[in-house]
Amino acid sequence: MSEPSTPPPMSPIEQIFERVIWNSRFMILIPVIMSILAAFGVVIVTTVDGITLFGMAFSYLDPGMATDVRDHLRLDVLSRTVTVIDGYLLSAIMLIFALGLYELFVSKVNIAERSGFAARLLHIESIDDLKNRLARVVVLILIVKLFQLALGLKYESPQDLLFLAISVLLVGGALFLSNLGHH
Repeated sequence: MSEPSTPPPMSPIEQIFERVIWNSRFMILIPVIMSILAAFGVVIVTTVDGITLFGMAFSYLDPGMATDVRDHLRLDVLSRTVTVIDGYLLSAIMLIFALGLYELFVSKVNIAERSGFAARLLHIESIDDLKNRLARVVVLILIVKLFQLALGLKYESPQDLLFLAISVLLVGGALFLSNLGHH
């Protein structure tokens, strides 16, 4: 068996250039930090929306409310609930993106390595892993958005119901395809 050969010596300029190239990966800290800040911003906005939603839901208890107003309020509460879910999913995407970029380009998150659920959350070994995780959450957001739109539609013809059924079928297909390689 032959021993591994040692690489030829590099010139000082080559060493400096390679060091600069290698250390340029730290510029990824900018999108990591901005993604975390964006996630916090989305959580703050969504939490305010959730508090507002709770107030709307509480007003639903008014026994003197007219039936048509109650029906409109119910749809509005359900739609805003979906918006809150959507906001929290978006913040999750931003955190997954930040953690994934950090682990791919900078370093493993050492404190997370000792956590019991880090393997589920941070098992990102390539750009494709990161893209797949993000794509799955984006599919969830799109499903939530479709649900929100479906709540607000007025179904006036059989064709409207057919389109709803087709959209549900397509959503099911998207979920099936997004989970093919994960079992």
